[in-house]
Amino acid sequence: MTSLAQRHTDFQNLHQSGCFVIPNPWDIGSAKLMAVNGAKALATTSAGLAFTLGVPDMGRITRDQALSHAQELVRNTNLPVSGDFENGFGHTPEDVAETVRLAGEAGLSGCSIEDTYLDNEIQTYSIEEATDRIAAGVTAARALGRPFVFCARADGIMNGTYDTDEAIKRLQAFEKAGADLLYAPLPPSMEDLAKIVSSLKTPVNALAAGPFRKYKVQDFAKIGVRRISVGSALARVTHHHIVNATSLMCNEGDFSGLNDAASGDMIDAMLERASPS
Repeated sequence: MTSLAQRHTDFQNLHQSGCFVIPNPWDIGSAKLMAVNGAKALATTSAGLAFTLGVPDMGRITRDQALSHAQELVRNTNLPVSGDFENGFGHTPEDVAETVRLAGEAGLSGCSIEDTYLDNEIQTYSIEEATDRIAAGVTAARALGRPFVFCARADGIMNGTYDTDEAIKRLQAFEKAGADLLYAPLPPSMEDLAKIVSSLKTPVNALAAGPFRKYKVQDFAKIGVRRISVGSALARVTHHHIVNATSLMCNEGDFSGLNDAASGDMIDAMLERASPS
């Protein structure tokens, strides 16, 4: 098995040049399949984990659940793993710092923190509050004494609480606070994403979802994006097939939804190959 120290170093190095895809598994099986099919690193998805646990997304997962899930992926693959830790599971800078400290203890190679409240409705921290929270996360990440890619997210652009210009202001503040990676999911267009990237010196993550699904890795790379994630998209693709096939079987007596399936032998072989040694 690849040592944790090597994984942390590899993860940091992936962000230094080029552009890579970091897929988002939601359980051990999906993580292993992604690992054997070319993934260089993995990032958890809070929505995908919520679906697996049978609860809606947005603030329903506890810190202990998120950390335990991420640690399972670390233990069961040879890849670096980054944690999607929403707002850090608390509103204060101290909450964020504690989440980062625990992420380090769990063997993660990085994590991301949003600037969004997750209490009943979507709200956004003020830029001052958000920056203080990111600064606390950066301090905690540095205190780990080893490579840890701390990603600061400006989610208001995706949630409709602010525009591209405000996202840039926030990301520049997060950059000044020392974040290693910056992320504003789903700006209005590729032109807006290019504007975001050009306004920053720190590596930028992009989300290949919504209108951005029509682009290729080379399109993101051309404007300077360093990392591409897919969030809950792969989990939602899987759940789409579960819903459709089950509905056909149970409501119409039709098993044709089972036609487009991988063979058990193929999956068994890939899982065997993906098992850490």
